Amino acid sequence: MEFENIHIGIVGLGYVGLPLAVEFAKKYKVTGFDINSKRVNELNSCIDFTLETTTEELKEVIGDGLTCSSNLSDISSCNIYIVTVPTPVDQYKKPDLTPVIKASESVGKVLKQGDVVIYESTVYPGCTEEVCVPILERESNLKFNIGFYCGYSPERINPGDKVNRLTTIKKVTSGSTVEIAKRIDSLYSSIVTAGTHPASSIKVAEAAKVIENSQRDINIAFVNELALIFDRLGIDTKDVLEAAGTKWNFLKFTPGLVGGHCIGVDPYYLTYKAESIGYNPQVILSGRRINDNMGIFVANKVVKLMIQKGIQIKGAKIALLGITFKENCPDIRNSKVNDLYLELRDFGCEVDVFDPWADSKEVKHEYNIDLVDQNLLNKNRYDGVILAVSHQQFKNLDINSLKKDISIVYDIKSFLSKDIVDGRL
Repeated sequence: MEFENIHIGIVGLGYVGLPLAVEFAKKYKVTGFDINSKRVNELNSCIDFTLETTTEELKEVIGDGLTCSSNLSDISSCNIYIVTVPTPVDQYKKPDLTPVIKASESVGKVLKQGDVVIYESTVYPGCTEEVCVPILERESNLKFNIGFYCGYSPERINPGDKVNRLTTIKKVTSGSTVEIAKRIDSLYSSIVTAGTHPASSIKVAEAAKVIENSQRDINIAFVNELALIFDRLGIDTKDVLEAAGTKWNFLKFTPGLVGGHCIGVDPYYLTYKAESIGYNPQVILSGRRINDNMGIFVANKVVKLMIQKGIQIKGAKIALLGITFKENCPDIRNSKVNDLYLELRDFGCEVDVFDPWADSKEVKHEYNIDLVDQNLLNKNRYDGVILAVSHQQFKNLDINSLKKDISIVYDIKSFLSKDIVDGRL
């Protein structure tokens, strides 16, 4: 069961949309649309700053199966639209649906009889049919499941992961009718070698997405809470986890700063929907509170260690290694390293941030932090060095050469050799 004369429009060419566009373009005609003209120009020149696709991969499809544009009219001839825009939370931890609403308005303007709109953006259960569909109907003057159809297939992109990629991760699919669900599943099956899982409804597929990351968030919150307890007991958390991990069914999670666009965000979409129907989700929100406060805990721990060594806090120079939300990728979205940075600044410390993966202009725009380059880093001697992100480059960094004679080294990721650190999470 397949669509005929497939022309796919990918709306949003970020970490999710671009890999999808590249894979589909190997078999179908694809037009990628993004409102960021700079991004579009870079992609048409086969440059991807997210590093989720290589120049070679882009050269295979750009100008052949894939065309990228910031002009809405260029996707007007598509018959399948896949929305892959970000869905963040606002300052009050409430879902910010602005990007998906704007994308729905844009797609609605070019929607035609028989077209299908598939959402991959993370939303709460019911959002596609309750929020997006009415917008599509209003903008297109078409009726849902008569003039056009919808589907939901949650993205499972793991930024920086070169093993678990789009085609090797099983894909959940769904559609607004039985017939459309089969066609959407067939479409994704044509590129995803790991196979698909047809969900029974769009709501089920939406719910599956938010609980995937909520589950991981809760598990990390548990080990983060263990780290808080073991710190007071004077026990090394990593040593405890390694010992417990010898049991066959022990889940191996590690403590850390929980940021990014998924784990640190998705639980709030589920809790928002739960609260809207009168249920107070205690376990999920408790986990979120623990994880959201870990940056503050680390800053306070570092300051205490410095005080114990007689280091004056006000004016102390600290090297903070890493600003991206995870290792070996340039993604800085919702990085909790910023919380650590701000807390240290509030203590009066002077903080230099070094990250070989992050884009300095993006960091300046997003967090108002000026990254230092390695040459400047190497010229300084610091009262404190904090390993915040376990980039592979930091394995070869001479940490001792950055330290003053009296200083502390704190390792959030338990990445460095234990004999050179004064504390770790």
